[in-house]
Amino acid sequence: MNADPLWRVLPCNFELLENEVHVWRATLDCLPLHGQALQQSLSKDERQKSERFHFAHDRHHYVVARGLLRTLLGHYLHLPPAQLCFEYNPYGKPMLASTPAQAPLSFNLSHSGGLALYAFARNRAVGVDLERMRTDLDHEQLAEHVFSPNERREFHALPVDQKVEAFFNGLTRKEAYVKARGQGLTLPLDQFDVTLRPNQPARLLRTPSEPLAAQRWSLHALAVAPDYKAALAVEGQDWRLTCWQWPD
Repeated sequence: MNADPLWRVLPCNFELLENEVHVWRATLDCLPLHGQALQQSLSKDERQKSERFHFAHDRHHYVVARGLLRTLLGHYLHLPPAQLCFEYNPYGKPMLASTPAQAPLSFNLSHSGGLALYAFARNRAVGVDLERMRTDLDHEQLAEHVFSPNERREFHALPVDQKVEAFFNGLTRKEAYVKARGQGLTLPLDQFDVTLRPNQPARLLRTPSEPLAAQRWSLHALAVAPDYKAALAVEGQDWRLTCWQWPD
């Protein structure tokens, strides 16, 4: 992976202030011995889930992704990764079952291909989404199901050479927002508007069911790697982003 000045090297400490959001980028194709070490921190149900993957590389990616999540949370909370317990809201969003006094610590994870992103914040919800920009999809057809009427009109009016990027801009911003809200399919992707044009700042434009949502939530596009799109959704506007690179 090429060096990117946005993504800082491993910090000396893992202090996370209330007005900060940390995003970590990591590669999932680590050495087998590293993967085995991460697997030791997983819970029994996580290890059982990993065994249900048909392909070995998918199983490896799951183990590394969950193991790194536990490792990062353990650093922030000063706890052994294997001691962390997760619970899930009615829509499947994971959260820590119990945390020390300096929490609440919120987090979110997304991975695609061999990359993963992790977002962390205190006392505010976060969501992150990462997608590899596949060119073998019918983006025009998918837009009919993913985008709102306003977004579809804007998408179909774009030049052909901008549509793949615009589609994944919109998709990642929508998915990040839905994940931050933690309401699952009760918040359909086609029921709110985001920006999607290339080089257009990431923004939540309109949520008819919640008129003040655009003021309450902020979106941020993340430059992760070539052929990838990623977005971060954060509750509130008064926060500062720092991006970190987990060592390969």
